[in-house]
Amino acid sequence: MSRKGIAYISLVITAGTAILGFSLFDWHTQNWARYLAYCAIALVASGMKVKLPSVMGTMSMNFLFVLIGIAELSLPETLVMGCLGMLVQCVYFARTRLKAVQVSFSVASMACSIAASYSVCHTPLVKALDAPMMLLLGASTFFVTNTFSIAVVIAVTESKNAWTVWREAYFWTFPNYLVGAGVAWTIHETSQHFGWQASLLMLPILYVIYRSHRQYVDRLQAEKNRAEEARIHAEEVAALHRRTIKTLALAIEAKDQTTSDHLARVEVYAIEVGKELGMSNSELDALRASALLHDIGKLAVPEYIISKPGKLTPDEFEKMKTHTVVGGEILEQVRFPYDVAPIVRSHHEKWDGSGYPDGLSGERIPLGARILSAVDCLDALASDRQYRRALPLNEAIQIIRDEAGKSFDARVVEVLSRRYVELEKMASVVAKAEKAKLSTDLKIERGAAPAAGFEAHKASQDLVNFQKSITETESRSRVLNELTQSLEACKDRAEVFETAREALRGLIPYELMALYAREGEHLIPEYLDGEDYRLFASLEIPLGMGLSGWVAENGKSIINGNPSVEPGYLNDPTKFSLLRSALAVPLESGGGVTAVLSLYARESNAFTKEHLQLLTSFGARLASALDANARFMQDAAAPR
Repeated sequence: MSRKGIAYISLVITAGTAILGFSLFDWHTQNWARYLAYCAIALVASGMKVKLPSVMGTMSMNFLFVLIGIAELSLPETLVMGCLGMLVQCVYFARTRLKAVQVSFSVASMACSIAASYSVCHTPLVKALDAPMMLLLGASTFFVTNTFSIAVVIAVTESKNAWTVWREAYFWTFPNYLVGAGVAWTIHETSQHFGWQASLLMLPILYVIYRSHRQYVDRLQAEKNRAEEARIHAEEVAALHRRTIKTLALAIEAKDQTTSDHLARVEVYAIEVGKELGMSNSELDALRASALLHDIGKLAVPEYIISKPGKLTPDEFEKMKTHTVVGGEILEQVRFPYDVAPIVRSHHEKWDGSGYPDGLSGERIPLGARILSAVDCLDALASDRQYRRALPLNEAIQIIRDEAGKSFDARVVEVLSRRYVELEKMASVVAKAEKAKLSTDLKIERGAAPAAGFEAHKASQDLVNFQKSITETESRSRVLNELTQSLEACKDRAEVFETAREALRGLIPYELMALYAREGEHLIPEYLDGEDYRLFASLEIPLGMGLSGWVAENGKSIINGNPSVEPGYLNDPTKFSLLRSALAVPLESGGGVTAVLSLYARESNAFTKEHLQLLTSFGARLASALDANARFMQDAAAPR
């Protein structure tokens, strides 16, 4: 307890003791029978107490006999009756054993309150008033002095504000003191006209007051409990919403591994921008959920499109664009208490109306979607992606500035431009925080095959279409046929590679050719041709990683992909500026991809669709030749 608290309690105990001791020197009573009867009933009434809500305190009906004493008895008699009742209440009727200092304070506080109230009522000015007014003033004085002194000590011991404690826990009891004043006056008048014995017939009123007050307090406590239960339930529902949002965000991360930190960073940026633009709490809640779930529609987009480390085809982009609509539809089913679905649906709309899916423009786009659009783009530019390296943050923000009034709301861009350094620090702290991780890389040994068995391998329809389109061109068909014959005549793999190199040079221009052979879960460069081939000689590309790893894992080709995303090549700044575009096709043999043939060029968008058709057909012939050569070498090495 603080020094102020100790000093206050000491002061009250000292004052109360002095008042009680001084008054006893002047003890006298006119009617012992009446006094003993009142004292006995006062002691019983001290047990009629109710617990006060909000604080650790109670209130008894003992105050009624203090008012009767003020009206009919001397100050010493009233002090003894009131303090004795308080002592019995603290010692006999207390549910828990109180400390000596607590009992002393309660009795002393009662003595001070009685003395103050008695003094007010027996001043010449107040005594000249009618008895009802005198008792009303006495009850008011007793209420203020008694309850506020207790409120102060409760505030000190429970570290609360005394005025707040008194207002919330005691002020509402004031009408009960006024009712008590009325009952005390009634008993006083009855005693004056019919004798004090007749006044005892009014005592059942005391019990009625106690019961009504007890029921009132119990009702208040029940309402408080219901309110607390409702608050706890609301907090639990809100926490459930947050956990649901986080869980759905984990599902998005499992689908798109590149967004691991993206969602948390976008959330920080978006919320801070929303606060500065004056969004309400419910709007911020909707924005927070949207920031975490804006890409949930990608669950409906094929994984090979999401992870493709190159430019999308028109058909692939059409499929990608559906993630805004699907995301909005998914979140409509959640029925959030705030508008999340419209933000997610519109987060790729542009200020000038050139966005998708609905072509909204200007302020027809929800504010949350306008914020999310700019923030999402900024973080995407400043983060590594499958198809390009991250830009420095200052370069990324300049791109956002250039699009103000075109792609993005100028107000949102202004906030980002002014605070992006500060927001980046905040986002970095959140992104580093520990969070749940899904076991997406776990390899499960059990379960050799599905119940329906594995699908038999079928030749790629794309390859058939490519071959048909190529054979329609007579000159190229002749070249490829000659290549086939030349490859069949090769005696070893080195000769196969050399023959393929000579033929490919005449078909497609490139700066570097790489043939990656699959060894387990990695691609290893088996043959390299062209300038700076040493830069690729040491690469070990995990399946699914980079450009060639994606081709090997998905069995699909890539045209004009970004060479800088190849693992090992990506992290060396001296290599980044050399090559600008790549063309890669899978080589299939024995029912799976066994190698990847990749061409790299320094010019951006160096390869055409025609080049892709040629390399696909070329790669099919090369794969057949390598496979045939491998079988020939196995047969030659077999014992005879």
